Amino acid sequence: MTSDSQLPPLAAEDHVCADCALAYPEITIEQAVEVIGGLAATVRESLSGVPLEALRQRPTPRVWSITEYVCHLRDVYLTFTIRLHRTRTEDQPMLEPMFNDLRARRFRYNDRDVAAVLDELAATTAGFCEEIAHTREAEWDRTATRLPGEHRTARWLVRQAMHEGVHHLADIRRISAVVGGA
Repeated sequence: MTSDSQLPPLAAEDHVCADCALAYPEITIEQAVEVIGGLAATVRESLSGVPLEALRQRPTPRVWSITEYVCHLRDVYLTFTIRLHRTRTEDQPMLEPMFNDLRARRFRYNDRDVAAVLDELAATTAGFCEEIAHTREAEWDRTATRLPGEHRTARWLVRQAMHEGVHHLADIRRISAVVGGA
């Protein structure tokens, strides 16, 4: 979770995650599509056996619940579909921040029906993969920005979206172990 008032910088084009060891330069578009395309089913499978009451439990006050993470993942793929489309079709668009914590509070993520959100996650990951399929080879190096000086390619958007899925799936699995899941 991050503060609503201070946006963290975006990961670099050559980012290597210290936690999950993903190295952006090594991720192909095909690999990303494979991971993203299977994410909703993997998250759903990871939640089998987790008691309903545990889905809404925060391990600590500053760490999201499983339900909040699933909602966030749904929003990541919704947002990144639009971001990729804009990057493909506009000249260096300025991308809106997601304001993750604001969304979680205002849209009451922790009150959502996880089964319904998992269905929405399946729809948003499929939609994102469709947008990737519409991206022509010449469009992968087109750029967008979110904060001044942050120029990121369409290719980076796909890698970042894959990383969000992998990273938050690990969060979901870790939280389920803490709050009494399978």
